[in-house]
Amino acid sequence: MGEPIEPTELTNKSVTKAVRLLRELAAQPRSGATVTTLAKAVGISRPTAFRLLYSLERTGFVDRVDNNYTLGCELARLGRRADPYAGLVARAQPLLQELADKFNETATLAVPNAQDGLDLIAEAIGSRVVGVMSGNMIGKQWPLHASSSGKVLLADMPVDKVVALLPETLEAYAERTITDRKTLLKELEQVREQGFGVIDNELEEGLLSLSRPVRDSSGTLVAVLSLNAPRYRFGRDRIPEGLQQMHVTVDRLTDEIWQDASVAD
Repeated sequence: MGEPIEPTELTNKSVTKAVRLLRELAAQPRSGATVTTLAKAVGISRPTAFRLLYSLERTGFVDRVDNNYTLGCELARLGRRADPYAGLVARAQPLLQELADKFNETATLAVPNAQDGLDLIAEAIGSRVVGVMSGNMIGKQWPLHASSSGKVLLADMPVDKVVALLPETLEAYAERTITDRKTLLKELEQVREQGFGVIDNELEEGLLSLSRPVRDSSGTLVAVLSLNAPRYRFGRDRIPEGLQQMHVTVDRLTDEIWQDASVAD
């Protein structure tokens, strides 16, 4: 019998490059982007980008108006027929379970939605989890200003969008909920700088939650990974340990789901 074929050997590099172009287009303004801009952002030559975009245009996956490319109607049509989360959850679940088992707490994955919020699509529960936020969270949505995942999402938005989205006075859910928008904006600056969000007695009394952003190859926020635990079991002294392990999980999620294979132009 011959040697087994490695998954990387089965990767079609042209398809991978085309997917990278589509992802980059999704991160561009609705007015689109030129082939030069897209080629530079994706890291391929302009002639290669032009050939791929031409093929995508002929099949309806991109549209071109003057010199700007945008996502096409065929891509939108196929997207409406797809289950948005089934494949993602199946691939992410084992990694979430590893994280949950390591700390015997609850790990969740949420994705941004079209309403400037987050959809919680997957959770994994440690073997000894009881009490605060101990499960059955799929489909639930939490207030952005009072959840660690919400803070990560808000920190990814332009400040003027956050101001338009949130009132000056925010609803209190627990003892330490941030109820002043200006105070929240200052904390969001920290979230941007440090690369994670934390809540401690802000959503529920006794709940500590950590969240890290997950980004695709274009840098777009595609998901938020969270670790939730009661403070009596997971105190602030364990935050560095939790964040370090979450960083490992985020890298593995990216490699497994959102990272393009390395392709030479």
